[in-house]
Amino acid sequence: MSIHRKRDRIDVALTRLRSHETDCRLCPRECGVNRAAGERGYCNSGRDAVVSHALLHYGEEPVLSGVREGPDDRFSRGIRRSGSGTIFFAGCNLKCLFCQNYQLSWLGRGRPVKDEDLAEMMLDLQDKGALNINLVSPTHFLLPVLRALRIACSKGLQIPLVSNSNGYEKTSVLAHLEGIIDIYLPDLKYFSSPLSLRISEAADYFAQAGEAVKEMACQQPGLVLDDQGIARRGLIVRHLVLPGQGEDTRAILGWMARELGASVAVSLMSQYHPCFRPPEDMMRPLTKEEYRQALSVAEELGFQCLFVQPDSFAPDEHLVPDFDQGEPFQWAGKRNKK
Repeated sequence: MSIHRKRDRIDVALTRLRSHETDCRLCPRECGVNRAAGERGYCNSGRDAVVSHALLHYGEEPVLSGVREGPDDRFSRGIRRSGSGTIFFAGCNLKCLFCQNYQLSWLGRGRPVKDEDLAEMMLDLQDKGALNINLVSPTHFLLPVLRALRIACSKGLQIPLVSNSNGYEKTSVLAHLEGIIDIYLPDLKYFSSPLSLRISEAADYFAQAGEAVKEMACQQPGLVLDDQGIARRGLIVRHLVLPGQGEDTRAILGWMARELGASVAVSLMSQYHPCFRPPEDMMRPLTKEEYRQALSVAEELGFQCLFVQPDSFAPDEHLVPDFDQGEPFQWAGKRNKK
């Protein structure tokens, strides 16, 4: 899609979603707060986006982040560096008890930015060689994101746009993003309502997220790569395997195979690490056997594009981010492989 058509779509989306600024119902929480007047709902967010970090991320799936080239994130031997141009927003509409980004989702650490500043962050990442603009937890800041995109596109933003979300979204809102989002990267966290209620205060998580993922699949039905193996558009569904929840993982993978088909790209993640305040039964790492069982289910279902992680991590390899630092990640090489 041409940049001009994308800008037109952004204008239409902003017009149709404008009412959410004074009566916010962007996500399934439907708080109805007037954010323009300073009211805050479940996500604890106001009118302007709040950003913690904007950086080149090397820990994403390799079709998003590529292969890191050279030391210290610099050009090496004339090779253009890669990385996913990732913008981490503060606040969240889900707030999982075990969230490794709890400093952002729960504690709200970050700084408010004007639309023009957010646009400049996108353009700066593009100038640094980012393969895409990767918006982490953007749902509650959709309006300022769209306003910033309009500015950035008018100034030459051309790389793909990634919506990296927790999956707890409304199909009626997603419908307005068709032609704007190039790559959807949602989580599909839980199948069980009691589980999602206990961990994320969202008994309707799967009912909402399942429909949201199907809408994303309608908009971007196949993962399209360029001749360098980098994603240009499509859908990758992430599922983090949780300790003690093997049956829930089996149910989610089975649903994806039935509803989305074996051709859907699936990222099966083993990186669970107890953070913040997880329930007692999740105060431990995932075991090798738990991840291997989940991988076996995925392979039995015949997924044709499956991203996997190691079946175990050493304590210092989890790369749990510290967003109080200038560089929140300690990069230890590419962790996902196809």
